[in-house]
This record gives sequence, structure tokens and C-alpha cells, in this order.
Amino acid sequence: MARPRSSQAATPRRPAQVQSKDRATSSVAARRAVLKRIKDEGVEHVLFWFTDLEGHLKSFAITPNEMEGALDDGMGFDGSSITGFNRIEESDMVAIPDPTTFQILPRPVDDHGHELGAKVGRMICDVVKPDGTPYEGDPRYLLRLALERMRKAGFDTFNVGPELEYFLFEDDKGTETLDEGGYFAMTTQDAATEVRNDTIHALESVGIQIEYHHHEVAPSQHEIDMRYDDALVMADKTMTYRIVVKEVAAWHGYYATFMPKPLFGENGSGMHTHMSLFKGGRNMFFDPKDPHHLSKTAKSFIAGLLVHAREMSAVLAQWVNSYKRLVPGYEAPVYVAWSQRNRSALIRIPLYKPGSEQATRAEIRCPDPACNPYLAFAALLHAGLEGIEKGYELPDEMTTNLYRLSAEERKQRGIVALPGSLGEAVEELAGSELMRKALGEHIFPRYVELKRKEWDEYRTQVTQWEKDRYLAAL
Repeated sequence: MARPRSSQAATPRRPAQVQSKDRATSSVAARRAVLKRIKDEGVEHVLFWFTDLEGHLKSFAITPNEMEGALDDGMGFDGSSITGFNRIEESDMVAIPDPTTFQILPRPVDDHGHELGAKVGRMICDVVKPDGTPYEGDPRYLLRLALERMRKAGFDTFNVGPELEYFLFEDDKGTETLDEGGYFAMTTQDAATEVRNDTIHALESVGIQIEYHHHEVAPSQHEIDMRYDDALVMADKTMTYRIVVKEVAAWHGYYATFMPKPLFGENGSGMHTHMSLFKGGRNMFFDPKDPHHLSKTAKSFIAGLLVHAREMSAVLAQWVNSYKRLVPGYEAPVYVAWSQRNRSALIRIPLYKPGSEQATRAEIRCPDPACNPYLAFAALLHAGLEGIEKGYELPDEMTTNLYRLSAEERKQRGIVALPGSLGEAVEELAGSELMRKALGEHIFPRYVELKRKEWDEYRTQVTQWEKDRYLAAL
């Protein structure tokens, strides 16, 4: 795989000078296994990946000769150059590679099936301070803290299965589609089937198990679904998925985007996220005696998601454009309710199949694929655990199409809507004690500041729509 544009090296303004110290958090055996693979498979470079606060992938490259020291001690970088990280006077950071994430990146092939370009590996890193303590601004560490809260609550696994949708366009200069195919299209209109097939091969080559793929509702819109996994592993996979999708599209001369709503009048791209809690290998969401086959744990978890949905919206849908998707009429959830079959509800409970008790789960439909998965999964887990620990009661199921109810009918039933803009969502976030706890005292104020700034930049623009509507009339 060629070095992707969106994961270009996070070039420091000055090299971070950090005192050498054995900061590795992995076993000696795991580190030796990585070094052996690098040598045996002729890897020429290894990319160290981590994310900034908004979920943009950052990387820098290490040569094989430097790998042993990097595995033992990490590599220093200037955190002041990374969005949401520390100011320049306290900017020295260290990236500690996680050996369990080592993969050799896929490469394009020529007409004869020969791989092109250098053989490159990648490892996902935890970010620490020079003394080796975790950096509170590292989104990966934040998710680790949420999982620690889960373990203290008596569970051992938070399984997550996100469904990422995306668009393929002719290039990154516009939104010229490749086809006019619709949902599950299997005709010549679905021009990107070959691109999807190559994407699946590339994803599987880096250890991402794929369950199925298909054309989505909008023209040139696609979905490739990963098999569920532990939340931290899945967040790593989500970051990898996004860059692989973009890279394979580029091999074919196209551009892939996870922008939530690139086309006016068409469905946007969501990231429906399936969740369940396990303990000792058992799904704690399942109850054979309940009419919906949901345990008390599951009901309280779902209630937590509903109660805190507005507060965490700015994390699950974090861009101005996210709220162009979250409007009635385009299959996107707007109203805070739950149902087993009603897809207009925010949370859906997939139908139970006898013998599939382990698959009992809740699906939240408001996240979009441009979120930071580490922050998103952490926020969802905290909200669900809050419901469990405080014994939230699950409201009645909503079986009616919520889009067809009047505002007064929704009010009578106690159904609220998600925020209608990033500005509204940020203020909900800013006033949330739970999200302050979920994001931590380091990330929380920085994240609120970033999103307020984005909203202010947007709301002060004069758009073409305004000129067309008002210039000649006013």
C-alpha cells in the first residue's frame, strides 16, 4: 500500500528530545515476534499510527534498523503539531507501538499480478508522556479507561460491530458519481463491484474479517461490514478500514469519502453500531424469558443510551456536515426512541433467532463514519454503563413510524429529537457531566473548544444558497 495522503507523517516542528527509558507496555516475546516478521518478510518501513482528537490518522515511518529500540522505548514526536494535543511548552510525546497491531499493508498489483511499491508494515501506537505515563489526550487511552470502568462493573468484553457506509466519486474535486445503482443493486449500474472486491481482499489481508458487502441506497454509495470485535480492537480496525477503503479507491483512480452527507437530496452515510456486553463468554444482554429477549442489563444499557443521546451527539456525529444527514426523510434516525423493528427509531433491537443468543445486541443508528471511533465507542460505553449502574428504566417501545407523528404527538409521548446542528450538539455536550467524565478533564475542554470553533466558522459563512435566495429579493 502506498503511503496514504490522510496518514502522512506527523512531521514535528522540532525533534522531540526525550530521555531514553524502557517504556514498552508489551511483552519481550511479542516484540521479538514483530522483529522476526519484519526480517523474514523483508519489510522496508514500518508506519507508526495514532489519531488526533478528531480522529484524523497520523503516522511517521521507522526503518527496520530502528525498530528494536522503538519497540522497547517508543519514538518521540512534537505533540503541539497534533490537533487537540498539548501546547508547545509541554509538547514532547512518545508513541509506544502495540505489537498486537502489526500488519503488512496491502499493495496494488500490476496487470501481471505483481505487487508494486515497497513492503510497508504498520503498528498502532499508544501515546505516553516522556516519563512513560499515559497521555490523557490520547483517544486510544480514553477508550482503555472506559473499558476499565466496564470491568469494574463486572463485565469483561464490550463487543462492537460498526457498519460504515461511504461514497465513491470520480475524484476529490467534486461529487461525480460512478453509478446510479440502488440498495443491494446487482446490475451493471453497480460499477464499483470490482473496487469493493479489491477492498475486501485488502481488508482481509490486514486481519479484518468481513461479513458481507453491498451497494447502498444512494448512487455510488457502498457498505462493507466487519465482523464484531472487542471495542479497542474494533476502533483500531475502523481506523484501518477507512484508510484501506480510500487507498484501494485511489488504485482504481477514484476517490472514497466518509463525509456524512456529500449529496443533496440523497441518503447520507451512517455508521450503525451494534453493541453487547459479555461476561465469561456469555452475552449479558440475552434473557430467554423476556418478550424482546432482553435482559435487565440490556434494558438499562439501552436506557442509558437514550437518556444521554443528545449529550453525546457531538461525539457520535462531530462535524457540521453530520447534521445535514440527521434530518427526517433519509432513513437517518432523528428521534430518541427504541424499537425492535422500527428503523425510524434511534436504537433498534435486531430480531432474535433461536440458537443465536450470543448475537443479542442493540444497534444505535446516529453515529456516522467520520467520527473518532475511540471517542465514540468510549462515549457509548459510558452512557450504557451509567444506565446499568443507576438502574435506568427503559421506556416503552415505539412501533409507530416516528416521522409520521406530529410534533404535538411526539411531545405527548415524551419523544425528543437529536440536536439539529453541530452548534446545538456542542452546547449539549458542554453541559454534560457524564461526557465530561467520559472524555476526561484533558480532552473534554479541548474537544468542546474545537467543535465550537468549527461551528462558529461555519455559521459566519455566507453561502451560495443565501445569495441565490436573498440577493435579488432583499
